[in-house]
Amino acid sequence: MRLGTRGSALALAQAHAVAEALGGDVEVVTITTSGDRDRGRPNPPIPDKEKWVKELELALLAGEVDLAVHSAKDVPTALPDGLVLVGAPPRADPRDALCGAPSLAALPAGARVGTASLRRTAQVRALREDLEVVELRGNVDTRLGKLAAGEVDAALLAVAGLARLGREDAVDAVLDELVPAPGQGVIALEARKGDEAANVAAAAITDAPSWAALQTERTLVAALGASCDTPLGVHAVDGLVRTFVGLPDGSAWLRDEAPAAEALERLLSAGAADLLRRAEAMAAP
Repeated sequence: MRLGTRGSALALAQAHAVAEALGGDVEVVTITTSGDRDRGRPNPPIPDKEKWVKELELALLAGEVDLAVHSAKDVPTALPDGLVLVGAPPRADPRDALCGAPSLAALPAGARVGTASLRRTAQVRALREDLEVVELRGNVDTRLGKLAAGEVDAALLAVAGLARLGREDAVDAVLDELVPAPGQGVIALEARKGDEAANVAAAAITDAPSWAALQTERTLVAALGASCDTPLGVHAVDGLVRTFVGLPDGSAWLRDEAPAAEALERLLSAGAADLLRRAEAMAAP
């Protein structure tokens, strides 16, 4: 079984965890994606999700790998013809971590909070309009290094990513008040349609609740027509779905918690579609 993965430290940690869970003769194949190449540019463009998965999917279609291992939050809702998500191991903690301060409330007015996420930006601004949310890019070590150097007063990162890299020591607070990104904390496995061996392998390590939650979250994202330029949080657990839709500047937002069957209708009736359009317009260059 050949597993395709990006070459970042986090992606490799996830792929090797999958390989260990599968057991047997498993090869991890490292593939450079468009998003990885963009990171090397002096002024890289803000990448859309496709740039983190495109080359992995091409390798799948070409038969060069049997399973692609993704951070689920990076996988677009529309997959190329011939490919399908086939499973997910147990979900790690999906919440966001605050590094550099014991809580958002503890930060003084004007404190600089670093993140590369529109979703986190919108939610922090909605909660604390007196904070300065600034762009913070790079891999986990780069971001933590910028925090240590004083470029920001605090940084927002995924708890799951820090844990998978053995950097739990950097977590000063876990932010229950933020709604996670759809798929955050989930490793998604993608394969060619009809590849029975890949399906059997993925099924053997798939956690049913994690897989069901991922499907619920992705279905809601697709139904809303959300994009990478949308500050959207969706977290499904135990039949309930927590959601956040807002503007990047935090000036308007919707939060809700509802049974999965009611979540979409409630969001739409509250004006989520209009907020999504306004958010994309604000995020456009």
